[in-house]
Amino acid sequence: MKEEGRDECGAPALYEDPDFRCVDASLFSGSSTPLARMQGDITWLRPQVKEICPSPALFPSNISLGHAKQGLLGDCWFLCACTFLLKKKQLLNKVLPEDQPQWGDSRYRGCFHFCFWQQGHWTEVTIDDRLPCINSSLCFSRCHSPTAFWVALLEKAYAKLHGSYERLWAGQVSEALVDLTGGLAERWSLGDFGSEEEQRTAQDSDQVRRRRLDLNLLDPVKDDCALSCSTHSTPGGLTELDQYHALTVMEWLDVKKVSGGEVRLLRIRNPWGRRYWGGAWVWRGAGWDSVAPDCASELQARVAEGEFWLDEAEFLSQFDDVTVGYPISEEGHLKSIYTGNLLTHSHQLAGRWVKGHSAGGSRNCGSYSSNPKFWLKVCERGEVVVSLLQCRKWRNTEKYAQTPVEDSNNTKHQHYQAIALHLWKVEKKRFNLSRMLNRPPRASTHCHAYEREVVLHGQLEPGFYLLIPSTYQPGAEARFLIRVFSSSSISLSAMKSPAPPLPLTADSEWETSYFHGSWVEGKTAGGSRNFLSHWQNPCFPFTVSDDPAVTSGVNVRVTLHQSWPDTDLHPIGFHIYKVVEGQSEQMISRDEDPVASCVPHCYMQDVSLACSLPPGAYSIVPSTYQPDCSAGFTLSLARRIQRKVVKSQERLGKAVQEVSHVSVMQS
Repeated sequence: MKEEGRDECGAPALYEDPDFRCVDASLFSGSSTPLARMQGDITWLRPQVKEICPSPALFPSNISLGHAKQGLLGDCWFLCACTFLLKKKQLLNKVLPEDQPQWGDSRYRGCFHFCFWQQGHWTEVTIDDRLPCINSSLCFSRCHSPTAFWVALLEKAYAKLHGSYERLWAGQVSEALVDLTGGLAERWSLGDFGSEEEQRTAQDSDQVRRRRLDLNLLDPVKDDCALSCSTHSTPGGLTELDQYHALTVMEWLDVKKVSGGEVRLLRIRNPWGRRYWGGAWVWRGAGWDSVAPDCASELQARVAEGEFWLDEAEFLSQFDDVTVGYPISEEGHLKSIYTGNLLTHSHQLAGRWVKGHSAGGSRNCGSYSSNPKFWLKVCERGEVVVSLLQCRKWRNTEKYAQTPVEDSNNTKHQHYQAIALHLWKVEKKRFNLSRMLNRPPRASTHCHAYEREVVLHGQLEPGFYLLIPSTYQPGAEARFLIRVFSSSSISLSAMKSPAPPLPLTADSEWETSYFHGSWVEGKTAGGSRNFLSHWQNPCFPFTVSDDPAVTSGVNVRVTLHQSWPDTDLHPIGFHIYKVVEGQSEQMISRDEDPVASCVPHCYMQDVSLACSLPPGAYSIVPSTYQPDCSAGFTLSLARRIQRKVVKSQERLGKAVQEVSHVSVMQS
């Protein structure tokens, strides 16, 4: 930050963001939207020096005038999420931390800090307050109050996160809600699902299938959840709306009619800030004649600029889908949109689909079982929500600015893979994988969808569950995040998969040794590090060469294979300990932390770990999770050695031998 500089008058210089400068690259990216027509017309101005308004502030004194009003940028989806922030102060304070110096404050230096939730953690974004303008007026989003700037600054920070303003053109409300709250959001359909046969045909396809909206379902959270609606074509009531526009549902309520019965009304906010609606519930519309005059007056008085009422029948016929954002309590817990229950327990784990290793495709593919797998343990019956969130396919350019990766084979869905999530109930984590995958899952997201995030929900009994996230196409690569929220105690862990093949290097080869051993109840089956008997487990010494040519990058790979039927596997893992010089491998300190570990223990036939170890002496300690679990095992140790050494041995007729150690050392 350029706080040490001085302007021509000797005052501290205002901050100028070096990562998001006032240049066309911050505005445009590819010029594929109508925004490109404004190239050359936009200037960057600060509120502080009275270039935009004489007395700027973040928020207006009348908070209703702080709502977002859309400008020339097509980011209605983002502004709908901003409306929800204004209703929830604790969420707004998370995104825009309080007590930041503003205009008129002696501490003010022309910068603001924002936070956005990205792939499991909050990311801080700092911007200067130079904003895009045309003729000294903001050309993108703003507040209804001309003196309030929180919306314009938040929009700039979000544009910086994405790389440019133009990358905010068109998006999903659900994505913005998650980025601004760290919570969950689901898209529900307002249309027809088609016949049962059509639904069965699409059960495991890449066609999107969404839950049908029932507002009665949302009664427990109607005052707390975020709700927006969108249209994919120009509806009859919205005379000026074009395709793909999102609006915010501010509230809905059941109103008694003078003739008896009730009508459900919804108050909608248009980010454009105008009330273009031609339905029965416009000002002095015919619909108001059906309710009591005092009720009609009270409801019409609630309508602010850009808002209008419509009844449920109009709502269902004029819009295509809705987005429902999960409420978040003051303590930061999600609240179920299905029951209103607090989901006080949560876990998350990151993963990745890798072509040729863990990108197995959908259940239609024979390679489905190679997809990443996760254990979900439910300790008591409760409501569970599981989400699969994939990373957008970006190419990093600068610190924040990122470029979408173009995929010539996937032009329609350049940013996301079609993804789904399936869950199976497993008895005691001991199962035959092939047999289990032939059974219907306990729960799933049904169809693979080109969405950033898909969500499954259910009431789960205590026990172990296997979660498998997948892409529709085999070989499709992406990073992802599994998140689990529950009303009861849970745990989440990754099932270890066999490691990818060893990397080929131009100047080295791999030498592999095999060690055979066994865990014997009461003798060498010491269990994991959670137990004092852990040091009774067999240990296997090895050394890493001090040759610099083989100590950079991955130079050791260990695989533990248990000789046990796959229907009755033990959870297995291992630790690698550094042996102090001059110390016997049999005398590893009990206080010593491992230098590498293959944990958590997994119910797998094989677990593997590839790592980079500095030169020295080491010892591998394999174990089952619980003590006194008897089984035989094989430990394979591959170490990288120099190619020239191998060639020398070949010339001498000494081929590298695979050594079998039948006896093992005890600690």
